[in-house]
Amino acid sequence: MPRILILFAHPRLEKSRANRALASRLPAHRNITFHDLYEQYPDLNIDIRREQSLLEAHDMVVLHHPFYWYSVPPIMKQYFDLVYGFGWAYGPGGTALKGKHCFHVLTSGGNEQAYSVDGFHGNDLHAFMLPLQRTATLCGMHWLPPFAVQGTHRMSDTDLAQAADRLAAILLGFAEGSIDPDTLGTMDRLNDLTTDRR
Repeated sequence: MPRILILFAHPRLEKSRANRALASRLPAHRNITFHDLYEQYPDLNIDIRREQSLLEAHDMVVLHHPFYWYSVPPIMKQYFDLVYGFGWAYGPGGTALKGKHCFHVLTSGGNEQAYSVDGFHGNDLHAFMLPLQRTATLCGMHWLPPFAVQGTHRMSDTDLAQAADRLAAILLGFAEGSIDPDTLGTMDRLNDLTTDRR
């Protein structure tokens, strides 16, 4: 069964209803590892070799974060810069991440309509995520569509709990092998995934 590494990054988690709700319902499963980057590295001094070893030990990488300025929080960008090293993750001999699956779990205050060509941000979510997608594919990873929880400022606690349960079911599906990630490349968002795929 695939081993899943959740790389979680939120610099002000105590202020985030959405990410606290999602993180609180993540499944406890032998094939799922939750790794909070800000908790592990409050001084931002990332242990590169330790992180590379964690990545090597897992088959799927889930990048869980708020969508800050159309990208990831600072520690996650630093993580890419340091951990996804030349000769290790890409470039000559850089095959450590090749073949692993990767997707983002993200939250945004703006709703789905705001992230559209005609919306407030002038582009859809996928357009803003292209640099993140290219980061993954440059390293030989299989890019999967995101699980996006949007419009979080107006979501009720019940709405957030439902989104968290949906995410948990998808992660369990991956961890237990009932969801095949190789069949999901054409999906728009993992939110729409039917988890009962046996």
